[in-house]
Amino acid sequence: MPTYLVRLAQTHESFRKVELRALAEIAGIQLEIIRYETDSPYCLVNLPSDAAAKALITRSILAQGIYELWGEGATYDELHESVHSNSRSKWSQYEQSTFRFAVEGYQGGKSAAEQRDIIDSFSYLGFKGQPKMRNPDVAFRAFEDYKLNVSQPHYLYFGRLIAESKRNEMKKVYDLKKRHYISTTSMDAELTLLTANIAQVAPGTLFYDPFMGTGGFPIACAHFGAVVFGSDIDGRTIRGTGGSARRGQTGKMDVVGNFKQYDLASSYLGGFVSDLTNTPLRILPLDHDSRKGYLDGIVCDPPYGIREGLKVLGSRQELLEHERQSHEDQYKISGYIPPKRPYSFTALLDDILAFAVSTLVENGRLSMWMPTANDEDIELVIPSHPCLKLESVCVQAFNKWSRRLLTYRRLQESEVPEGALEAVKKEYEKGTRASDLNDFRRKYFQGFKEFNNMRTEIERMKMKDNAVDRGKAEAMNGDAGKEV
Repeated sequence: MPTYLVRLAQTHESFRKVELRALAEIAGIQLEIIRYETDSPYCLVNLPSDAAAKALITRSILAQGIYELWGEGATYDELHESVHSNSRSKWSQYEQSTFRFAVEGYQGGKSAAEQRDIIDSFSYLGFKGQPKMRNPDVAFRAFEDYKLNVSQPHYLYFGRLIAESKRNEMKKVYDLKKRHYISTTSMDAELTLLTANIAQVAPGTLFYDPFMGTGGFPIACAHFGAVVFGSDIDGRTIRGTGGSARRGQTGKMDVVGNFKQYDLASSYLGGFVSDLTNTPLRILPLDHDSRKGYLDGIVCDPPYGIREGLKVLGSRQELLEHERQSHEDQYKISGYIPPKRPYSFTALLDDILAFAVSTLVENGRLSMWMPTANDEDIELVIPSHPCLKLESVCVQAFNKWSRRLLTYRRLQESEVPEGALEAVKKEYEKGTRASDLNDFRRKYFQGFKEFNNMRTEIERMKMKDNAVDRGKAEAMNGDAGKEV
């Protein structure tokens, strides 16, 4: 198969290969990654054809473009030799075409005069067409990969442009700064689109978000052609009655309005108030044929329980008969707020997996975000289920903590081990307070408490040092006065 160079964005490095493989699977393309490094934006892959390369890259979020590789080498002499030996038979195809040449450096570069000399060094290609900077028939690029603080490139590539991605266009369109209705927890548009790609959203599929908030993930899935819907335990967020996080925003704003903003309303089935422990959605028995599932995918960012503890519908204590009857009589009254009780974060993750098993079609995807601390002592175990296969784990690191994007595939019935569906009783956190039921929340705040204590101690030491410096200065001034 021909070799191509994928020009990646140098961001979210642990997501890049996962996205490429997911896009290849969506397009039904055979992909072989033959060279990839986390500290380089240049990735070499084998693909069946130019058409396959274009199909792979067009909707990518973390790739900028893809090039047919014509040559490579550690020096320009090696690069030119490689171009001669690998691509000579292709030169005549572009002899009369308008063309464009460019030189790109990563972590280094050449002056404009040096770049012209590099371009002139490819004159042996024998192109007779006119150079054209905008919309040429064919475009070529020399790539220089530098190591930090080194003046000469470490490695060189030369390739013909096949297709550019719509990364910048999509990021610009769905930028949260331009979205009419957001909340303080709305996820960055780049990550929602990336999650949709990794979850293998495709035209005509049905995707659901059980924690939809202001609709970020359903909007991303709808962009790629899916029919979407969602739910949230806080109905005010869906209806837009809880207020927007955007300062100075006036007028009625809600999730429906966000879909209308992007002309995606026809892909939105709607949203409803619910949590996974009290969902109105059809749940299939565990021993039921999974081919009867109806969701092609689930994408979500579950609440971490940091700002406030996790809650589900229900009372904190066992209700008496007359109290329970009272709630049943009131739930249809306008303005009625159902009671909520604290909930274990670990139980929440297991409930999401169990829900996915009961509702996903075979080979359907669950992509969910999960927080974890950057400390071996407070590492959270990745949840598992015998009917789900963990396909990928991508990490977005912060200072004190990280979050992972976990992607599971619903196994086919023939892949599920015998007896795997037997109920397994698990022990979860116990308590009545939010931190008792969420180990991550407890450790998160403990970590920041330690950080704040350390910062206070540093400030105290600075004040002490400043006081000593002032004392020395006053002593020196006093001695100077005595000499005079």
